[in-house]
Amino acid sequence: MKQLKSLAASVLVLVMAMPANVFAASHREAPITSLDRTADITDWYSFVSYDKPDTVTMILNVDPLLEPANGPNYFPFDPNVLYQMNVDNNNDGIANDIVFQFQFQTIDNTASISSGLFTSAVGGIAGIPQITSLSGPGAAGQAISQTYTVTMVKGGVSTVLGSGLYTVPSNVGPRTMPNYSNADPNNPGLFQQGIHTLGKVTVFAGTVDDPFFIDLGGAFDSINWRAVTGGDILKPGIDADDKHNYAADTVGGFNVNTIVLQVPITMLTVDGKKHSSTDKQAVIGTYGSTLRPMTTVRQSPNPITYSGSFQQVQRMGNPLINELIIGNGSKDRFSMDDPENDGQFASFVLDPFLAVAFGALGVPVPPAPRTDLLNLVQYQAPICPGCGPGDAGAVADLLRLNTGIGPTAPGAQKRLGFLYGDSAGFPNGRRPVDDVTDIAARVVAGILVDPVKYGTPLGDGVNINPEGVRNTFPFEQPANSGRNSHHIGPGQQGCTGLASGQCPTL
Repeated sequence: MKQLKSLAASVLVLVMAMPANVFAASHREAPITSLDRTADITDWYSFVSYDKPDTVTMILNVDPLLEPANGPNYFPFDPNVLYQMNVDNNNDGIANDIVFQFQFQTIDNTASISSGLFTSAVGGIAGIPQITSLSGPGAAGQAISQTYTVTMVKGGVSTVLGSGLYTVPSNVGPRTMPNYSNADPNNPGLFQQGIHTLGKVTVFAGTVDDPFFIDLGGAFDSINWRAVTGGDILKPGIDADDKHNYAADTVGGFNVNTIVLQVPITMLTVDGKKHSSTDKQAVIGTYGSTLRPMTTVRQSPNPITYSGSFQQVQRMGNPLINELIIGNGSKDRFSMDDPENDGQFASFVLDPFLAVAFGALGVPVPPAPRTDLLNLVQYQAPICPGCGPGDAGAVADLLRLNTGIGPTAPGAQKRLGFLYGDSAGFPNGRRPVDDVTDIAARVVAGILVDPVKYGTPLGDGVNINPEGVRNTFPFEQPANSGRNSHHIGPGQQGCTGLASGQCPTL
């Protein structure tokens, strides 16, 4: 109980303030990003790599709910968006100590393709060979391809880590891209070809299966979770199951664009050394952001022009904060402001709406004002056990990671993370396997105040990503096939925890 109470400062960003944006990671969470999908950050992950424990993996996912079959125009990265991964390594809450920047370039190959029908890719017909490579002769069927540059900015000095790196396109289907997911090192498929080693750094960018998992339909219908799971309260057996689903994953079968970076821990810490978990210098704070040039001019029929310095469109540290805390009138302001200014949003947590809703459902919740939730994320124990009273830093939504805590082996990982004994899980960073939806609900219900009185096992019954998990870099599954894509819904097959395999409708 003492540990759970001290964790409040690290996970209070999971608290909900507005009912209209229940549980959706960061898919379409603010007006400015719902109208600007290529700059919309869906999820941000940062964790000590379980394939290389001396490294940290950071994942920036953008462009939500991509339908795999949605041709002929698929989903390239936006060349006019600057994608960033931001790191605070001196515990001040200002994450500009190290910044990794990603900029994309689009190559138009249409002049070399005889068919003008497909604006994305074609292969295996009309005399054009199948697409088996990201570049060169095996890539002849790609109407457009993309490359990118990775730059590290540290101490005001920019260092290009790599350039001309090819992205992995959408998985159109087996006729066009027959070896898309082939993992044979002697004959790597397109997905494997997208992994680039840049000295001590490894990077990947492209379209992948969206690793987030949730019953969106049950959540948005005023928290109308499925009766078979226990309704509002998960049945004990379901709550303890980290391997199966008992409700449909609404995000299942959809793709997302991802940028994945794996870097040595010693490249991220303030002194370039690896530290024990009890040393405050082991703890870093991270967030992802997207930026656009200040001015965009659309003057038809002329091409769009861009000018001015880059301005932030969106940022994400901990999952769910813009949905769960920030009021509608402040969502865009939150998206565009810097994390160290987050003290201005503290009033939204005093009386979280979702706690009121849970109370109406008969779930015990602490009374308002929720002063237990007022301390926004700072450098405090237990994520930073070495931090003293003067080390908290600015109030800032950063995903804090103790790099001195080693990774939990994949077979032993717990979906409920740090709260339930897996110290390498959320909110000590965040892994793709962490069930942030269920964790969020329990924090709102007051588990950090008193895990006995307010520890109701709330959850949606979606405990895993049905497309599976990947335990090595880039930690996300290859993109779902456009020709053979499938989404899981109520009444359909896909709930592996039930005897019938069919997902419940009620």
